[in-house]
Formats: sequence, structure tokens, C-alpha cells
Amino acid sequence: MLRIAVAQFNATVGDLTGNVERIIEFATQAKARGAQLLLTPELALCGYPPEDLLLRPDFYRACQHALDDLAERVPDLTLIVGHPEESEGRRYNAATVIENGRKKSVYRKIRLPNYEVFDEKRYFDAGTDACVVTIEGVRCGINICADIWEAGAAELAHAAGAELLLVLNASPCHLEKHQQRVQVLSERIAATGMAVIYANLVGGQDELVFDGASFALDGQGNCRMRLAQFEESLGIVDYDSGRLRSDDMAGQLSAEAEAYQALVLGVRDYIGKNRFNGAIIGLSGGIDSALTLTVAVDALGADKVHAVMMPSPYTAQMSLDDSREMIRKLGVRYDEIAISPAMQTYDAMLAPLFAGLPADTTEENIQARIRGNLLMALSNKTGALVLTTGNKSEMAVGYCTLYGDMAGGFAVIKDVFKTLVYRLSRYRNTISAVIPGNIIVRPPSAELKPDQTDQDSLPPYEMLDAIVRAYMEEDRSPREIIAAGLPEEAVRRVVRLLRISEHKRRQAPVGVRITPRGFGKDWRYPITNRYVDEF
Repeated sequence: MLRIAVAQFNATVGDLTGNVERIIEFATQAKARGAQLLLTPELALCGYPPEDLLLRPDFYRACQHALDDLAERVPDLTLIVGHPEESEGRRYNAATVIENGRKKSVYRKIRLPNYEVFDEKRYFDAGTDACVVTIEGVRCGINICADIWEAGAAELAHAAGAELLLVLNASPCHLEKHQQRVQVLSERIAATGMAVIYANLVGGQDELVFDGASFALDGQGNCRMRLAQFEESLGIVDYDSGRLRSDDMAGQLSAEAEAYQALVLGVRDYIGKNRFNGAIIGLSGGIDSALTLTVAVDALGADKVHAVMMPSPYTAQMSLDDSREMIRKLGVRYDEIAISPAMQTYDAMLAPLFAGLPADTTEENIQARIRGNLLMALSNKTGALVLTTGNKSEMAVGYCTLYGDMAGGFAVIKDVFKTLVYRLSRYRNTISAVIPGNIIVRPPSAELKPDQTDQDSLPPYEMLDAIVRAYMEEDRSPREIIAAGLPEEAVRRVVRLLRISEHKRRQAPVGVRITPRGFGKDWRYPITNRYVDEF
């Protein structure tokens, strides 16, 4: 029998010393639980993705020193460690098998993903060979992440004699991603008959969140182990004569719980790993800032969050009352700064230049920029990071103000459609009712002029989100979207707004990605662009 420990841990990119220490901690726990083998995630030694660190020769040398140090300090357990490798002038996404303190063999990733958020062909050469090692009499094949997403690498390992497949992964989450992983692994199992153990990274890295959810499938595709999402964990699974056994079987999250926990982990790790003192949030009395505030409190604790309400003459009393009620329930620091004096000063300063011109969105944007200036001043003074509150629907069509509500360091709900904002707010209230009901049911408004609502400028959010999802996430043409039943006028309007707002999105803060395609690394449209879709 081979007892395998799966180290689902939160690596930090570039923290080689810290990552080595974490692997050693997991190795100690694994040994205490009788494991003979510890499987780590993809590039566990350096964190994922290292991006252009992988272009620096010194980075490979530092990783090699860290790997040597790890091998010397874990002499009594077999390790499979993911790391970048430089060999004979070529660079690989590799996994080294360390046995009795010595490097036994190296596997080099064969399939290099170059889609969505992945750029591995920019950094790595592709491996060509299978790697099969015998551990306690079990012939173990090794694959790395994208290797199993299409036929080839797993079959190569099986042909080389593997009976059990061990897969190191840094698979970022999006909604329902776990089901996709199970499906593709089931296809590899159907082709090879091998049981598979899948170790995945957990933690936030800039816009990406890795959800863990490591698992094991037997030779019939049945799940025999599943670790919790969004938590560090050490899983134990026994392999004996082709059978898998484990006592680790975490439950599966609802879509709302999965999305919410991804946001919480993304905020916690972005603030923590970048060593900010806390978070500052501009409250508006609306649902977007309310959801952002609850995520921040759940991620950091109330003592690390500062909420600031900045009312104007257009701010409804309901907005103030709801914000104060929410603050009372959450217990965060709260301040109110009226922006009317600043608005009057700006009006006086610009009056000679604006003489004879009607009021328009210029004056509305000034209000947003006053608020942005105040928040950034507080951030500079305290070392806390401003969390912006714009959602994906607004980001798509440019319903946001450069240097105003877009000013900040991290965009928490940047990849959350407005319709999902409502679902997540209701979900959060099932845990504890902290978002006032008025905020959830009232029509959304920027409150930049009298009696304003979002729907004065935008289609209903259900329609807007459907159009953006089809065009942006699914790459469907406007003709296809109209043929699916969405109004032509709305489709034309939304597609045009999406196209002309690229300059805003390019200047937006990085934010958590929870969908198959976010406005980040996997959306790279030119700003200067005269292409217009055919209708």
C-alpha cells in the first residue's frame, strides 16, 4: 500500500524561503500521518504564476538553491515538488521527485497552455517524455495541470508503465470549474484505466484565485477524496492494489458560496501578501459598495476596514440611513465627509471656463473625482488600500469614472455581473443579515443628479448582463445574440459601449477573476480600434 499526502497550500509568488518552509511543515504532518509520499501543486516552490520572473536567469538559480535546501531538510519522505527548471539552455515547468534527500527524476510539462490567463509558451519549452517512478512498489506517472486537459500526456505515462497518475496543478477557479476538472480527468481515466490524484494550489495571486478542491478519482472515475475549496489542507489517500481509500471528503459549495469565498480569499491575499495595513471603502448606500464592504470585513476583520460615506446634495437620506445601519452591524470604523464644499469650490473655479455651457456628465464626474481624491488621501496617510466598488456590468459599458469611482488599488467585484451582485448579497445575508433590505430592493442609482437611476442610461441589468456574457465571455457575434432573442437596439448599444470603453478598463485596478473570462489578462483588445461588428 502507498499512502499519499496531498499538500493543498497557499504559496506566495517569489517567496522561495517561505514556500520551502510551508512544504516542510506539510511534509512533517504527512510523515506523522504515515504517508510515504507528499504531492505538491504546480510550481509550488516559487508560486504561480511567476510571469516575467521566469525570464530572469537568477530566478532559476534561486529556485535551484531552494530545491536543494528542501531536499536536504526532508530526508525521510518522498516528495514531488513543482518548480521552474533551467537545463542546457532550455527552461521547463517541472516536477522533481526527491527520495531520501536526493533528486530521483524530473518530469517536464508537455502541454503548455497559451489561452485565457496562461502564457506558458512565452516562458517554457515543452517536455517530450513520460516520467514513471516506482514508490513503495507502485508505478506512479506524473503530469502537470494542462497535460490532462487533452489526450496525450496521460496516455504516454500509461504506455510507459504507470498504474497511478499524480497531477500537480495551479488551476485558477471560475464558477463551476471543479466540475470541468472532474470531467476532463474522467476522460483520461476512460482512456487509460488509471486512478488519478489531483493536487491543486490554493490562494490569491493578483487577479487569480486558486480554489484548491484537490481530489482523487479511482479507475472507474468515482471520487474517493475531495478537499475543501479556498482552504489550505493536507489530504491523505491510500492506494492499494488499484483501489483508492480516503477519509477526506469535503462538501461542494453552491455557486453563490463559491463566488463569495473566492472574493474573500482574493481580497485577503492581495492585502496580506502585499502588506497593506487594511482597506478603505467609499460607501454610497448602494448594493455594490455594500457587498464590497462585507467581503472586506469577512476577509480582513472589522478592525482592518475603514468605511467612508461622502454625501452630496443628491444623496438620499435613505442612503445615509442604510449605510449607518450596516456599519452598526459590521462594527467597522466609519466617517462621513460631505463633498458639497468641494463641489462649490470646483463650480467657482470652473465657472469662467464653463460659461454658457449646459451642465452635463462633467459635473457628475467631478463629484466622483472629489470622492476619489478623498479616499486616496486617506490611503496615502494610513497605508490602507482603497477597494473600488464597480461591478463587471459597469466595467463592460464604461458606466464608471476615470480617477473617480475607479480610483483605488483593488477592484473586488470587477468580475461580478450586477445580477450576481444581488445574488451574492442575498447569500451573505443568509450567514448574517448585515446588508439592509432597502439596499437590495431599491433601484440602483449613482446619485449624481436628482432622481437618477442606472436604468436612465443602461438597459435593465438582466438584459445587459446577458448581452455582455454572450459577446464578451462566449465570443458570440451581435447577429447570434439578436437571433437568441435579445433586442437589436439594446445589443447595438451595449456592443458599442463595450467597444469604446476599452481605455477605461485598461486603467482600472486589478480585480478578482471568478468567470471564464474577466477584464484582465484574458481580455486584450486594442484601445485604438476601428473594427465594428457586423449586424
